[in-house]
Amino acid sequence: MPRTAISRLSRKSICPVMPRRLIWLTRSFREVVRKPIRSLRLILVTKAHILITNILKEVTEMFPSKYIHLGGDEVHFGNHAWNTNPHVQKLMKRYGLHDLKEVEAYFIQRMADTVKMLDKTVIGWDEIVDHELPKDNSVVMWWRHNKPESLKSALTNNYKVILCPRVPLYFDFDQAESHQYGRKWNGDYAPVDMVYHFPPDTLPAFKEKYNLIKGLQANIWTERIQDTKRLDFMTHPRLSALAEASWTKNENKNYESFNQRLKPVLEYFDEINVEYFNPFTPELTPEPAGLFKRNLKQKRR
Repeated sequence: MPRTAISRLSRKSICPVMPRRLIWLTRSFREVVRKPIRSLRLILVTKAHILITNILKEVTEMFPSKYIHLGGDEVHFGNHAWNTNPHVQKLMKRYGLHDLKEVEAYFIQRMADTVKMLDKTVIGWDEIVDHELPKDNSVVMWWRHNKPESLKSALTNNYKVILCPRVPLYFDFDQAESHQYGRKWNGDYAPVDMVYHFPPDTLPAFKEKYNLIKGLQANIWTERIQDTKRLDFMTHPRLSALAEASWTKNENKNYESFNQRLKPVLEYFDEINVEYFNPFTPELTPEPAGLFKRNLKQKRR
């Protein structure tokens, strides 16, 4: 796997997630709409579509990367008003769209065309597989660890894929069962050994479509992380495990060897005053308090 990355995003604010996040855009550009909207009306306005395209043009001028992330996740959490919105209903009738999922696909496809026009490549969360974007210009991020069928669908349909499932590669998830300020998913958390042993060969279509796996990525969402101390604690030593997991074939991994090599790394963190979690003697590195002390089952990102 050729690439390792870790994203440190604050409330997803630098990732243009569409169309669910467009309400933020309407709050920032009042010349497009006079007040915030809670529907898809924005994409029906030519001026608004031009605005979005111009924003993406500015993004491409500021950042040399050939990729633009369109998001596309969890739209169903915020589209209930579309069922009764006359502008959405007009759109559905005009283009023969049968349900809200097809409305969502219409928008993502339209924005993907814009990205291609800018000579960039689309990246999106694994929901975009359902929207039949061009395979030669789209990269899928598989994040829903509880939906392996989404990974299988992406790979069997020959999409390039980045593996970044919540468990174990969301580093805002707890590192130990006793931790209380991070996240868990139905009791599952993301200890360093699980990061090291990822990805298992048992992932759907993993062996057959290995050449389509572009790499691993860890994400750390900072809703519960208020300062650098906690950010570093949640990052280390899992970032070391991620690096070795990404560059080492599963048959060559040796967790005992990794642990021995990790110990001097932790000593170095002590020398430079970088916060970390000690998986060998956890009592030496108590969890820094976060913004929320709870241990609830997580049902969303």
